[in-house]
Amino acid sequence: MLMLVLLLLFAKGMKETDYKAVDMVSMNETIKQIEEDFSQGEDRKSIEEKRKCEILFLTDEDYESSLNQAIQEGKLLLDYREQETIKGKIIFHIQGEKYQQLQKELFMTMIIICLVISIVVYALLGVVYISFVRPFHKLQKFSTEIAKGNLDIPLPMNRHNFFGAFTESFDLMREELKRARESEYAANRSKKELVAELSHDIKTPIATIKAVCEVIQVKEKNQDTLDKVEVIVNKAEMIDSLVSNMFHATLEELEVLKVEPEENSSLLVEEMIQEQKYYGEIILENHIPECLLYFDELRLKQVIDNLIHNAYKYAKTECYVNFSEQENGIEIQIRDKGMGMLEEEISLAAEKFYRGSNAKGKDGSGLGLYLAKNFMEGMEGGMEFYNEDGFVVRLFLKKI
Repeated sequence: MLMLVLLLLFAKGMKETDYKAVDMVSMNETIKQIEEDFSQGEDRKSIEEKRKCEILFLTDEDYESSLNQAIQEGKLLLDYREQETIKGKIIFHIQGEKYQQLQKELFMTMIIICLVISIVVYALLGVVYISFVRPFHKLQKFSTEIAKGNLDIPLPMNRHNFFGAFTESFDLMREELKRARESEYAANRSKKELVAELSHDIKTPIATIKAVCEVIQVKEKNQDTLDKVEVIVNKAEMIDSLVSNMFHATLEELEVLKVEPEENSSLLVEEMIQEQKYYGEIILENHIPECLLYFDELRLKQVIDNLIHNAYKYAKTECYVNFSEQENGIEIQIRDKGMGMLEEEISLAAEKFYRGSNAKGKDGSGLGLYLAKNFMEGMEGGMEFYNEDGFVVRLFLKKI
């Protein structure tokens, strides 16, 4: 159809081409000018160049051959006379010029047609690529990302495209997969958080049981009772070991436990410390200033329990607690009277799974100070430790 339209336009153009008509009056006028040129003594060659023609005389040796050639080429021939006597022929190249012009216009027309066809073909190929090929390339790249597990890259779509609804369905599938994965991750994380919290919290009553058993073993004289207490201690240690293993495995997958600080009275902190007296003697050097603090009650209990338990486990001395009010919070110092830690180990004490040289032969997982530091930072507070007549841990809680 397109080719037919182009051919019709070409035929119309050929029909409307304005070729210069042959004017015999002007030709006769040219002959008269040639006669005048000869009378003025101009030579044949200069006249031919000036009048744009070719002059043949009857006396020329190649007269017959040149005349026949001009006739065959369809050129315009007029007689050249002198005093009514024919002396030869004047050949005008009008017809030849017409053919040359026609040839040139035909060539240009064909070039234009070829260009138009090329543009149309490339335009059609572009439409095919944009409408059909490119959407499939995007789908291929999209499916590769989905196979890799990357569900955050959306699939671009054009509703006006032939495959618009098709690509939209794929993107909806991606969003559903992403939601399902996020829900699964949240559920698994929630379970692991629960296991980790319970594992760590179970260690506190177990430590209490063991501490009470130690008191009974010191005061009780009945051997039968002592044997039963020993069984309780052994089982408590077994439970403590199993819980530590479970906590260790869960925390390694979970990385961090959730901290949810809120507004609380500072008096709660002193109560938490007093509750730890079953480990041994705790000496409060002063009372905590009454104010509102920002902390998570459960997590702070875990921190204090861990620190005081460590003091009795490693130093085996009484604990001294001191409170001091700062401009923007409360500072709590918990100090024992033991040997402290080696100076080169202090900077590593809060690293995950790290245990100092004084921990040999004692149960533990190396996670207590690591968790305590994370909990304090989650409450926008802080924790630091150093040696000073024993091992000192300094906690900071932010004021409201």
